[in-house]
Amino acid sequence: MDKFTIDNMNLYYGKFHALKDVTLHMPKNKITAFIGPSGCGKSTLLKSLNRMNDLVEGCKITGDIRLDGADIYGDIDINVLRKRVGMVFQKANPFPMSVYDNIAFGPRTHGIKKKSELDQIVEQSLRDAAIWDELKDRLKKSALGLSGGQQQRLCIARALAVKPEVLLMDEATSALDPISTGKIEELCLKLKDEYTIIMVTHNMQQALRISDNTAFFLLGEMVEYNSTDAVFSSPQDKRTEEYITGRFG
Repeated sequence: MDKFTIDNMNLYYGKFHALKDVTLHMPKNKITAFIGPSGCGKSTLLKSLNRMNDLVEGCKITGDIRLDGADIYGDIDINVLRKRVGMVFQKANPFPMSVYDNIAFGPRTHGIKKKSELDQIVEQSLRDAAIWDELKDRLKKSALGLSGGQQQRLCIARALAVKPEVLLMDEATSALDPISTGKIEELCLKLKDEYTIIMVTHNMQQALRISDNTAFFLLGEMVEYNSTDAVFSSPQDKRTEEYITGRFG
């Protein structure tokens, strides 16, 4: 079953045509990876899925983007959309507050005030992000004192705290060392039982290791989309083959 469907989508920044006629159906409880060289439109597409591009002046989108069949530009309130579709960025961005308050921030803004309930959400979110054991004695300490890998897993926990259905990950491991990257990849494989994950990655090995489906983008166009195995073992388009074999990009 498809979680997100994109049909004939075009995106413009002013006169610049950044995404061209993209049609892409992403299944529920799977990991979909977007790959391609820098500036090819993959992060732009990812940010359209929770309407973060609304914040960019002169951005215009045509076509159809649906979450569970509902039009995200017409049928769904933007605050509800962003609760259902969480996002983790390339650079960990913990708030300058305690570990506990970072995780409780989202639930509090959605009206959860009871300490026992917040305690439970904080613990569960940190467990879901596979970092509870590392942080359970540091809940009152500033999140800014954590290592880069811990900060990124904290940001994943913070995204999970409001119980989204989809997790968007924009190069979420590109600033991390191999061990932290491995932890986040393992985490993604566990999380897809409950969440749909859509990730932008520069790391083709990462797409190969953990994604179910891969879309290859080039100059704003989606060149190819298939199961990850098929894209990497028998690409249908010469440009895909050249990219994944390292002949450009």
